[in-house]
Amino acid sequence: MERTQQNEEWFLSRLGKVTGSRFGDVIAMGKNGNFLKSRETAITEITLELLTGQPGPMWTSKATDWGNEQEPFARMAYETATGAFVEEVGFIDHPTILQCGASPDGLIDADGGFEAKSPYTPAVHMATLLYGMPADHMAQCQGGMFVTGRQWWDFVSWHPAFPEGMKLYIQRIERDQKFIDAMEAHIVSAIKEINDNVARLLEKYEVVQ
Repeated sequence: MERTQQNEEWFLSRLGKVTGSRFGDVIAMGKNGNFLKSRETAITEITLELLTGQPGPMWTSKATDWGNEQEPFARMAYETATGAFVEEVGFIDHPTILQCGASPDGLIDADGGFEAKSPYTPAVHMATLLYGMPADHMAQCQGGMFVTGRQWWDFVSWHPAFPEGMKLYIQRIERDQKFIDAMEAHIVSAIKEINDNVARLLEKYEVVQ
């Protein structure tokens, strides 16, 4: 089966855009109400993508390799547990906001989506079993709904080393329009900063596109 993500076409489709994996970085704020450093880093890296035409850094590690290897098993376990079919998709552009999109782990029926995490560290999966989805995944789940217009997202955590009944964790995340509206404003302002950076540099160095 042809891969819908992590291939050359997928990397190029994301180039110069605020993507689902960046939503959390772009909206992250400290207790003082100021944006965190992660937003500045994301804006810089996306600006560089537009200037160079090259995808930004894609870090790999044992943890990311493990997650990629386990994702099909997480999906199959979810489908077995729920009876739902998860449609694998590639990069989806936001219907109205240019330079914005997401790569869901899957879409379900007409109104649902799927986000799978297979943590390399068993303690992370155990904490999810005990306390629910880690808060830092909320932006990606709500972001999937923001891009696709869907109404719910199933978050899944999977670890094959756990006993039966604990390998798979499923949590339904309902669409939170207030969260999405705030996220949209921050994404739009980040895109403006990115394009302003590019325009300033092109003008300063008299580069004609």
